[in-house]
Amino acid sequence: MGPGIVILFSLFGVLNGQGGKQISIDECCKDGRVRGIDNQDCTAIPLISESTTCRIVQEQCCAAVLEDNICTSGINMAKEQGVCDTQFTGSTCETKTAKMCCDCCLLGRAAREHGLTCDHSLSLGYQCGLVSRACCDDGAPDVETRNSLVSDKVNETLTEKENPLPNNMCSSGLANCAQECVGNSTCACFKGYKLKPDGKNCEDINECLLGASNCRGGEHCINTVGSFRCQREVSCGTGYELTDSNNCKDIDECESGTHNCSPDFECQNTQGSFRCLPKNQCGDGYIQDAMGSCIDINECLAQTEPCRPGQLCMNTMGSFTCQRNSINCGRGYHLNDGGNRCVDIDECKGPDGACAGHGCINLVGSFRCECKAGFIFNSISRICEDINECRHYPGRLCAHKCENVLGSYKCSCTQGFKLASDGRNCDDLNECESSPCSQECANVYGSYQCYCRRGYQLSDIDGINCEDIDECALPTGGHICSYRCNNTPGSFYCTCPATGYTLAPNGRSCQDVDECVTGTHTCSVTESCFNVQGGFRCLSFECPPNYRQAGEICCERLLCNQTGECLASPLRITYYHLTFPTNIPVPTNVFRMGPSNTVPGDHVQIAIVGGNEGSFFSAQRVPSGGVMAVVQPITKPQDFELSLEMRLLRYGTTSTYLAKVLVFVVQEHPIMPFQSREY
Repeated sequence: MGPGIVILFSLFGVLNGQGGKQISIDECCKDGRVRGIDNQDCTAIPLISESTTCRIVQEQCCAAVLEDNICTSGINMAKEQGVCDTQFTGSTCETKTAKMCCDCCLLGRAAREHGLTCDHSLSLGYQCGLVSRACCDDGAPDVETRNSLVSDKVNETLTEKENPLPNNMCSSGLANCAQECVGNSTCACFKGYKLKPDGKNCEDINECLLGASNCRGGEHCINTVGSFRCQREVSCGTGYELTDSNNCKDIDECESGTHNCSPDFECQNTQGSFRCLPKNQCGDGYIQDAMGSCIDINECLAQTEPCRPGQLCMNTMGSFTCQRNSINCGRGYHLNDGGNRCVDIDECKGPDGACAGHGCINLVGSFRCECKAGFIFNSISRICEDINECRHYPGRLCAHKCENVLGSYKCSCTQGFKLASDGRNCDDLNECESSPCSQECANVYGSYQCYCRRGYQLSDIDGINCEDIDECALPTGGHICSYRCNNTPGSFYCTCPATGYTLAPNGRSCQDVDECVTGTHTCSVTESCFNVQGGFRCLSFECPPNYRQAGEICCERLLCNQTGECLASPLRITYYHLTFPTNIPVPTNVFRMGPSNTVPGDHVQIAIVGGNEGSFFSAQRVPSGGVMAVVQPITKPQDFELSLEMRLLRYGTTSTYLAKVLVFVVQEHPIMPFQSREY
């Protein structure tokens, strides 16, 4: 135990020295185990410290949880199914681990069934030996032998009277037992341990592997030396924290000062949250809003009949008043004989009523006319008006022309048509049966029309014959094909430059050929191919002195000899390649640079330190780092080799990073060489 404590404090000191925040080994391991329980990728988990030691502890504790879970699944399969070969297929690391634990568990169970000792002398791996002995001991009877555990039940039932008297070797200490000597020179172990093959020393029992834990649902078993503990798999959630007893405890935000109540409000803690209560209370007739301001209550709207019948409610600041209401009957009502209330007027009384020959229906405070067919009631003028069916249903009643009449309508046809037998449709005369059109004829209402097939146009002279259209000679011909247009009778076809482009599926546009993918580039084996519009570039880079290559596009600085020049040089140089066409809008952001993770208090400076001749580019800060943008129009193809430097001030230390950005500006579209044409 002594050396372990020394190593623990040494590692804690390393973590203390490498970062501004003190993070212990236990915190690093706890974070790793939580991410292992969540089945995260242990090689790509977020780091909680810049310390290399903490990163290693995070990854190993995470991997240990995943390995325990995988091994436990193999052991459970051996116990439940009794076979392994058909259950675990594949060549992944997880499948191999699960199958190994399953096979080793079957080996231990076979040893127990054949009456063999659980501590065999086979040269198995360490983990396989543990699993084999655990599965063998798991089904063995609890008897006190040289190679078995002394169970709690046996220890509890042994009394001084039943225990054999210790022989001379136990009393004299010659048995050399690591934990207990129970007589006849026999060694035993405490709860949570089992005897090793040497008969003297004890080793820990992994209760989690054996399934001997009593963890509840939603808890994960974690093995400890001589015992185990249960840890929640799901966090407590916002407003709660996990206690040492594995329970969720409410966080008092008011006491800890983590609330966001303004000075005019008082914090009141609740389970899992908190409330902000205003310090100043409003008087009667006012209500307090979310900002603590007092707002007048409109009692006339908030209360039901606050005034007596016959009175009108008038709202005031903080209160209301009641005023007497004079009786004024509206339209359709008149005062009763007593003069104290309004009664309905029956407008339908009288010889003709109010609807002038149409049906009349009295309503409370009004009336409605039941108009005859072809008429509609006007609620404003209160009379039945003729319906103009031709206006209300345009194109739905008559095929051609509709003429309104009182209470109805009638249909008529235009020249070249006659009214059909239904009185609504018109029958057309098909002139195309004898039309002299050279290609196509379309019958229209009352006439006909000649038209041509695609690629031809109707002659302006006779309107009958069709002539070929030279699509390439049209004013819009330059937009039909992106490169070169070739006319044919009734059509045309497009072509592209001989190299670097191929005709797109639409038959008009020229799309770039990716020589890097097709393998038609001429780059050497030491160069990388980078595709650009209409061509490619062969790229390569070498790390500067005092740098080493740390990836395909990255160089990292070697250890410095504490000289100012070395310490001022960038920690990392990364090479990037960009390509975009000419005449892109300005300003346009083309490259973003920033730290991979942000820490409160970070300060970032970014600047272009080389290759910006002509000042076509500019760099500026953004909340997450910095961006490089094109700020002047680039009208012709050209290449740029820009150096973008980022300085990161974190925890009082400034670190420099350099991005080498190769920018290839290419022609937006392939340009057809100038050709003179004679007509």
